[in-house]
Amino acid sequence: MLIRFLRLFLGRQTLVALYNLLQSFRKKFRSLLPSMAIPEADQEQDQKVSEPVFDPSIPSIPISYPIKTLEELHSGAYFDSFHYPFNKSSVPLQFPSPPFPLPNRPRLLVCHDMQGGYVDDKWVQGGSNPDAYSIWHWYLMDVFVYFSHSLVTLPPPCWTNAAHRHGVKVLGTFITEWDEGRAISSKLLETEDSARLYAERLAELAAALGFDGWLINMEVKLDVMLIPNMKEFVDHLTRTMHSLVPGSLVIWYDSVTIDGDLDWQDKLTEKNKPFFDISDGIFINYTWKKDYPKLSAEVAGDRKFDVYMGIDVFGRNTYGGGQWTTNVALDVIKNDNVSAAIFAPGWVYETKQPPDFRTAQDRWWDLVENSWGAVQNYPRTLPFYSSFDQGVGYHISVDGQQVTDASWNNISCQGFQALLKYVDDPKPGAIQVLVDFKQPSYNGGGNITFRGTLQDNAYFETRVFIGELLLGGEPLQVIYSVKSEGDSLLGLSLHFFSPMNDKKTVIVIAPWETDELSRKFNKAIVPGRVTDSEIEPGWVQYESKVAMNGQILREIRAVCHKTKGTRSEYLAVLGQILMNNSDHNSCLPPSTSWEVTAELVQWTASSSAAADSEGSRAVSLKINWKLKDGNTAFAHSKYNVYVAKLGSSSVQYLGVAAVEAFYVSNLVVPSGVSSLKFIVQVCSIDGSSQKLDESPYFELDVEY
Repeated sequence: MLIRFLRLFLGRQTLVALYNLLQSFRKKFRSLLPSMAIPEADQEQDQKVSEPVFDPSIPSIPISYPIKTLEELHSGAYFDSFHYPFNKSSVPLQFPSPPFPLPNRPRLLVCHDMQGGYVDDKWVQGGSNPDAYSIWHWYLMDVFVYFSHSLVTLPPPCWTNAAHRHGVKVLGTFITEWDEGRAISSKLLETEDSARLYAERLAELAAALGFDGWLINMEVKLDVMLIPNMKEFVDHLTRTMHSLVPGSLVIWYDSVTIDGDLDWQDKLTEKNKPFFDISDGIFINYTWKKDYPKLSAEVAGDRKFDVYMGIDVFGRNTYGGGQWTTNVALDVIKNDNVSAAIFAPGWVYETKQPPDFRTAQDRWWDLVENSWGAVQNYPRTLPFYSSFDQGVGYHISVDGQQVTDASWNNISCQGFQALLKYVDDPKPGAIQVLVDFKQPSYNGGGNITFRGTLQDNAYFETRVFIGELLLGGEPLQVIYSVKSEGDSLLGLSLHFFSPMNDKKTVIVIAPWETDELSRKFNKAIVPGRVTDSEIEPGWVQYESKVAMNGQILREIRAVCHKTKGTRSEYLAVLGQILMNNSDHNSCLPPSTSWEVTAELVQWTASSSAAADSEGSRAVSLKINWKLKDGNTAFAHSKYNVYVAKLGSSSVQYLGVAAVEAFYVSNLVVPSGVSSLKFIVQVCSIDGSSQKLDESPYFELDVEY
């Protein structure tokens, strides 16, 4: 517990020295008082003695967890875990096109190090904390590393799904540290064969779980005789990863040197370059000096963008001080034309920066954007859909209907995130733009809310997405959904660029007509209004078609407008945006195409306070589904799972699955219910979802 606390304030070199000193004192005390039990320095003292040992083979609510021993890694026991199938990511890397090369420019790597890892994000099917830590600024990064201090850190699939959707690669972490890590490293590197074996085990895990490689952090002193095997480990891991996962990365951390010393170089030197030469990049320790990025670039030569200069957001001896001056280091790195690695952006969350996490997070990432600029653009391909869901909220809606009012978190549910421009000090009376979780949502738990004041016939315009979408001969179909108050109106402006003549064209899609509209934009389109009786009252869906063959859609903006009225208050909620080919019709496989089964069914007497009568039961089971023809190419985004208790007219929302399985834990079944109907609602990547009475299902008789 002490070491974890000190990590917040001390640099790595100081921490290692302090740890070794404590270990020395501990050994001396043990020699003087052999009968005294001295606890390990980093042992969690507050862990309950009675807490049951986690057995991954026993069915339970699916979680993500690390591999903590070489024995477990060697045996492949993880693949026999009950939790393994749930931990596979379901979203392939979206872009660039295969083999998914990194761009030839300075890149931004973000290394998650938040409260030791596996907190709210460990719950694969989602948790109940709407204030859980998350990141939604994917457009500012190229690579995301999930980090913890366990031996093998496997990224929870929610992070991989969200990052891949936005074109960001995801790496796990292999780390050895302290005396225990030195012993593990010696065993791993005992022979050339053992080094190759463990490299293959790591590559197999990444390929099976769907993430893109590894950060290798050997933070121990090694016998120099083991260095050849260390090089074999890194080289074989890199080659095997490239073979199994196109575009994958193995990045070396600046720690142990080619001499076997634990000697952070803080730049690329002859002592760490041999590892750089056989991997895809190096993460430089964060205590570098101002001229070190330039010196590293000189050593790297043509591979200068594979050098990632570390920045510790906590500010522990990092250049520029981190925290609210992280941009100081970013500016130096960008100027010297190498890449950057931001470590522990969870500082904003862990230290409770005012006024609240979401505001502070937007403000902090705005510093990054102002220094580094956006590195990801979307839309890039069709269909393009976003409901602005950030993977947290206080309710969940499906097609305009709220299905639950429970608080929740699940980063896997993040859709494409809007590139809203953060305003540090908005002017009074101006239109405030934010992703909101309290206003009604169209799909999921988020939306973009526009609130403030706007004078009659005035316009307010703001960025929503920056794109790179080349249009073909078919017209572009644009659908968006709005809920507004009074005479508040909301439209979209589409900014096109012609690569043939460098001409820019702005088309506005707006549910109103004015002379000002025609003067302000190159073309104005009044969309058709789509009505759906099943959508909650107040939602209006607009649809239009735009023909811009050979043009590139560069930007999507929201346009706020008020017609002549008696009040200046403005409120409009943007629920979703869908762009697709005009002749596209969403084709969801019918319920008869699916096979739904159940296994591991366990009935118990219910002791839940939710039970409304004596004799009620509780059931746990795993539900599986698959297409009968074995087709795995169906592009789903998620599956909503419900239960209907026959004899009752209500349908209960249970949760969401990203894979073709869902675990139901201790579902209370009131007495008198004879059977349960579990419904799997299939949702496509274009935002469409099956009607419940057309969805696949499984019926289960209640056992009393």
